[in-house]
Amino acid sequence: MFTGIIETTARVVNIEKENTNYHFTLEVPFGDELAIDQSMAHDGCCLTVVKVDKAKKQYVVTAMDETMLKTNLGTWQVGTEVNVERSMRMDGRFDGHIVQGHVDQTATCTKVVDDNGSWRFYFSYDAKNAPSITVPKGSISINGVSLTVVDSEPGMFSVAIIPYTYKVTNFHNFKPGTVVNIEFDVFGKYVQRLLEQYMAATK
Repeated sequence: MFTGIIETTARVVNIEKENTNYHFTLEVPFGDELAIDQSMAHDGCCLTVVKVDKAKKQYVVTAMDETMLKTNLGTWQVGTEVNVERSMRMDGRFDGHIVQGHVDQTATCTKVVDDNGSWRFYFSYDAKNAPSITVPKGSISINGVSLTVVDSEPGMFSVAIIPYTYKVTNFHNFKPGTVVNIEFDVFGKYVQRLLEQYMAATK
């Protein structure tokens, strides 16, 4: 379980393919604090630490074929900057929203607008690929960042990014055409599913 409050960014330093699996080696400032079997969100995708090199502050995570197909991990290259968050602590404040680290699908950045001190990012996604619900002022996770939806239409939404978030996450790398991971609000997904089941039962 995560909060969507990004701790820092990690950098991909090596990629190895083994059958249908990909092993990613990343370097992160708190790499010497990590342990094997620890869960971490990478651009919002929950992956398990399988190897740690504390001296180099590097660690390895493995993504299987299903993860590669549903996320933007296939676009990662050596040097890619990745948002990372360790799993939520139970003894601290809950500053974001409930993020499971289970990416629903990818979205594509379609426009970036400079709002004179902040930025508005617009994204498109496959609205037919359920669950796919956003509402104005609702929550969404983009590359693991907990954000509030501004504009919301079928297959499209926008978010506003303040300078701090722009600086400490990989949002500063986004441009039209950038593919990101999105996780819709878990409560919205349950409501959507219940409504679908109700409508099907009353036909």
